[in-house]
Amino acid sequence: MKINKSILLLSSVFVMAACDLDKYPEGSTMTQDQKDEVISMIPERIESELNGLKSGLNVLGTLGNPNTTGYHFDYGFPAICIVYDQAGQDMLCKNDAIGYNKYISPQKFRDRITTSVFNEFIWKNYYNHLKTANDCIATLSAAFPEDNRTAQVKSYFGQALASRAFDYLQLVQTYQFTYIGHESAKSVPLVLDTMTDDEKLNNPRATVEQVYTQIMADLNTAIAYLSENPVTRKDKAQITAEVAYGLRARANLLMGNWSAAASDAAKAYAGARPYSKAEVSVPKFYDANDASWIWGIVVTSEDGVVKTGIVNWPSHLCSLTGMGYTTAASATDVAFRAINNKLWAEIPTTDVRKTWWVDENLHSDALVNAYGAQNAAGWVSGAFGSTMFSPYVNVKFGPEGGQIANSDNAQDWPLMRVEEMLLIEAEAIGRDNLAAGKQKLEAFVKGYRDETYTCKATNLDEFIDEVWFQRRIELWGEGFSLFDILRLKKPVKRIGTNFPAGSTFTDIAAESPLLIYTIPECETAVNKAITPADNNEAAIPPTPVQN
Repeated sequence: MKINKSILLLSSVFVMAACDLDKYPEGSTMTQDQKDEVISMIPERIESELNGLKSGLNVLGTLGNPNTTGYHFDYGFPAICIVYDQAGQDMLCKNDAIGYNKYISPQKFRDRITTSVFNEFIWKNYYNHLKTANDCIATLSAAFPEDNRTAQVKSYFGQALASRAFDYLQLVQTYQFTYIGHESAKSVPLVLDTMTDDEKLNNPRATVEQVYTQIMADLNTAIAYLSENPVTRKDKAQITAEVAYGLRARANLLMGNWSAAASDAAKAYAGARPYSKAEVSVPKFYDANDASWIWGIVVTSEDGVVKTGIVNWPSHLCSLTGMGYTTAASATDVAFRAINNKLWAEIPTTDVRKTWWVDENLHSDALVNAYGAQNAAGWVSGAFGSTMFSPYVNVKFGPEGGQIANSDNAQDWPLMRVEEMLLIEAEAIGRDNLAAGKQKLEAFVKGYRDETYTCKATNLDEFIDEVWFQRRIELWGEGFSLFDILRLKKPVKRIGTNFPAGSTFTDIAAESPLLIYTIPECETAVNKAITPADNNEAAIPPTPVQN
């Protein structure tokens, strides 16, 4: 018989070693036993690719070696989350000059242009990651037709499809305005496992609706496969049916499918629970083993980002690390990340989350609870080797192992938590039934954050704003800020806050071109189907105003 074309595809996708290719006899024929032997090797290869999907969100040096290029923000998805949050109104760095604040461009909206290294960094991270998913899907599709898929193969398919959906869900929100009202707007090119190289080089921007159609198709199949064939997890970096439900809950919320969003969110957090009030009364959010985490990036001391010392997320976001741009900087070049003081002032004193940031006197009960009053005071005052804090600096994200001044920045990163799903569920329910939504929201906040809480919304608009307020607090620093502003069509307000002078602007209107990115030059230079006229408007960075 002739060589099965699926076997040829397998060799092209994985570039099989010579010893594998030697299995093809002269005359281009194979026995069935030889074909079966090649196919039997696929699970091991796919396992390797799926491990690549996990590690691909924690990759070092997408733009080159960050230790030589100076791109010390170049350490994967957690860095993108900081980019998103610095472009909103809830996270700021008081350092407004070039130096240890590696995210000054996003904070000043200077990174929206086609030649921005941040723009290229975001684009390449997502598309490189989904290429790995496409490679998995292509290999599996070629070797295992739909009517010939074992439970293990379906599990592999589900993980790869959900991973690809995650990437497109992030991309579509980065490079175009939100789904509702912009369904026909140009978004990002769809690169699929079935495409040829020529098609990829002449690939126009798909519409927002087309991208969401692909996202939902991938997630629907992923959920069906993973629900029938549960993943036996090695760690929470692996995608399960619950993760896929959570991703579909996000997509349904964006699309206005309220009932479906609520249902999916509930299925996503089944079997898990939020952090208790006691658990988050100390610096937290660094361990994927915590019950609250549905999905996360698992980081070890052997990972490249950790071995760099400072090119990792704790270096830029954790105020309690012993190795980072936050705590190792000089007093004039400090890079702590703080909360908008207006938002902090709105958090009730009875809410445990108010202690996730130091107050105007540099005090936080969370620090005292974790390290004792004397140690907490010594750390924030700079007496124990750290740089002195400024008001409203975050202590939400704890150091590795909870050990203050730990220089091993091997903290995990949350990709999906129960709390996010509960807030999606509450909002989605409330959009159809205000009383039921308020009840769901109160159950979460009263049960886990503030036992005195009452939702005072009297109409739907007030309720949506209240859920947004809870998201702004609960998910602060985790990469949701900009996308919530876009989804809810809100302006960015910094006047009258603790944003530094060079990053304080007149209110940036809802759906301003500044809030989305242009397709970067790294794509338009090779993709003939995206002309300058096809790109988003190149917004001029705003001019600072007197605060």
